Amino acid sequence: MTDITSTDAGAGRTQPLNKPSRVLAASLIGTTIEFYDFYIYATAAVLVFPVLFFPGTDPMTALLASFATFSIAFFARPFGAIVFGHFGDRIGRKATLVAALLTMGISTVIIGLLPTYASIGVLAPLFLALCRFGQGFGLGGEWGGAVLIATENAPPGKRSWYGMFPQLGAPVGLFLASGVFFIILNFAPEGADPRVWIAESGIWRAPFLASALLIVIGLWVRLSITETPAFQKAIDRHDRVAVPLAEVFTKHKRSLFLGTFVALATFVLFYIGSAYLLSYNTRVIGMPLLEAIEIQLLGAIIFGLAIPVAGKLGDRYGRRAVLTVVTVLIALFSFALAPLWSMGPQGIIIFVIIGMALMGVTYGVIGAALAAPFPTHVRYTGSSLTFNFAGIFGASLAPYAATYLQANYGLHAVGYYLCAAAVITLLCIWGSRKGEV
Repeated sequence: MTDITSTDAGAGRTQPLNKPSRVLAASLIGTTIEFYDFYIYATAAVLVFPVLFFPGTDPMTALLASFATFSIAFFARPFGAIVFGHFGDRIGRKATLVAALLTMGISTVIIGLLPTYASIGVLAPLFLALCRFGQGFGLGGEWGGAVLIATENAPPGKRSWYGMFPQLGAPVGLFLASGVFFIILNFAPEGADPRVWIAESGIWRAPFLASALLIVIGLWVRLSITETPAFQKAIDRHDRVAVPLAEVFTKHKRSLFLGTFVALATFVLFYIGSAYLLSYNTRVIGMPLLEAIEIQLLGAIIFGLAIPVAGKLGDRYGRRAVLTVVTVLIALFSFALAPLWSMGPQGIIIFVIIGMALMGVTYGVIGAALAAPFPTHVRYTGSSLTFNFAGIFGASLAPYAATYLQANYGLHAVGYYLCAAAVITLLCIWGSRKGEV
């Protein structure tokens, strides 16, 4: 397959360009792998990690401890954004993305090999936390680069459409992660407690070890692309800075701050509707584990179907308009959380269908929106930091906060929490200038 070429007038030479299919495949496959790795941890954190790595405590304390290790990755992600963003803005998007993929993937495979608390005591949760940090560190550098590979290769008027392809990796990764556990559960012996069987049989390791195969596929696709035209032009113009991080914090503080909270509602909605909902379904209302995973699979499908719609809407009406409308809808929808969840499985399915459709629309345009305000020479660092700071404030605490709020104040408090996040997001969208979203 031959690359398309174009002439850079400033450099006076011909540059290779990536074919659209190759660009979109590279951006999608990488984020799919990264989010698959991320979500199998989220699922295991609910199902088996409380027993395997935090035994000897009451179930609620063990679950909260497991969610605490889940949150570590979100605090690691800005460090990954800084390190990988620096090299992504200095040496290029392609090489940095390969390194980020390897960091995330190796950390995931190691989790599948870890001894449990029964074998090495307190060292087990410490090693688990270290691997979780590695997952977050890798994903911190992955997301921004994948979005830039897509958007910096986009033709005029197609940036939202191209930018939604790496976003599709989230629902595809969620579907694969949930699907793996769904398959595993179907092999559980009749009459056995699925959680106990998954933990004691050691089969919980399989989804983590399977990541090795996905890494090989991802590396093959990533290594087949060339540098983005926008970054190549920055090289030719000598338009790079020694320390991208310093420029982001000195010249782009406003974009960094606003972007962080523009993405807040996106993260809170998703992790309440995925990781926390899985815990609520199995722990609070006693839903069979297989049924809870089926609901998660349904959510992943709805989520994925809505993202391409968002890409089209973003290019037609503008990302700012799309984000404004969908955030208002999320705020209104938050008041339906408690009534729907209180209805039992039927109400929860309705919540997942509507919630994940809203999630797909907001997530589909958020990638291009967060990258837009930063110039090419600091875009990797700026967009990655923005996305990952939003992860700290929106995602890292969501399962923990929702668990605490529901246990102490009831489901209505969880809905108010989601509403508050949507209001903050809406204020930051309105506070942004043209080009900042």
